Amino acid sequence: MKFTTALISAVALAISASSLPVRRDVPTDLIPEFGFSAGVNPTGTGNCDGAVNGANGKPVEVPCACPPDRQTFINSLNANVAAGHAVHNPTVDVSFPTDDSKASQLARINTALVTLQNLNGPGQGCPAASTTFVAQQKAIQDGTAAAAGSTGASSGSAGSSSPAAAAPAAKNSATAAAAASTSTSAVASGAGIDATIAAVAPQLGGQAGKNPNGSGSCDGAVNGANGQPVLVPCACPPDSNTYLAALSANVAAGHAIHNPTVQVSYPLDDSVASKQARITAASITIQNLNGPGQGCPIAATTLQAQSKALGN
Repeated sequence: MKFTTALISAVALAISASSLPVRRDVPTDLIPEFGFSAGVNPTGTGNCDGAVNGANGKPVEVPCACPPDRQTFINSLNANVAAGHAVHNPTVDVSFPTDDSKASQLARINTALVTLQNLNGPGQGCPAASTTFVAQQKAIQDGTAAAAGSTGASSGSAGSSSPAAAAPAAKNSATAAAAASTSTSAVASGAGIDATIAAVAPQLGGQAGKNPNGSGSCDGAVNGANGQPVLVPCACPPDSNTYLAALSANVAAGHAIHNPTVQVSYPLDDSVASKQARITAASITIQNLNGPGQGCPIAATTLQAQSKALGN
């Protein structure tokens, strides 16, 4: 009797298991293409060309690791779709309808953007400007997209229409001040921070988490070609202690800890050349926070404007 009961239970369990829905990955041919590649024209400080142009006609700079490896992106997108929200940012819902309607194509682009911008945590991923996703989105909205899963627009067209198209210019002249000193007392409690380095460290000038768009991006510190703030990951720029500790480590090593081929110099005097060197060190630091070319885009800060104000 015990054997019979056990057998019946096993059969029932098998039937129950077989009736459970099988999660299937989304069709890869419907996943929007990046429209660009990572690692194009590295600056030597962790930034590379993005997929769109800024107001100066030159490519927006993005972390060299962006866009991510295609399979990594697809795996993350599938996980998000299966969960019904961004795994690393659960308040952001996603959907991936597979029909060819305009609404469904836009939903797929939105899910691609959410995935891209939340790859490593809430608002911690790659900026939209590392892809042509925003241009594809506009092409779908305008009815000019080629197909549901195609790139839909060239990187050139993205430069003029994308809110992620960054111009390396400050919002106003006030933010274009030369590299400002950071108060030693304000950062004295930060672990790993060298007070001498912190005393003359350029301020980043941006604010993380400003005006989140719900998909992992927030306003950057500079405006794009459309006059609107460039979109950057919401975790950028990093908090002061994180930035100053990383800067201190890089200066002590003489190179970017997470990108050792990139040299760092940090003279402490008040000359223009030394201020420029410190701005470069700050730029290298934020652009390589988590690995070679894996950090925050320069548009999350006013560092380029500070450099320009000094005469560069």
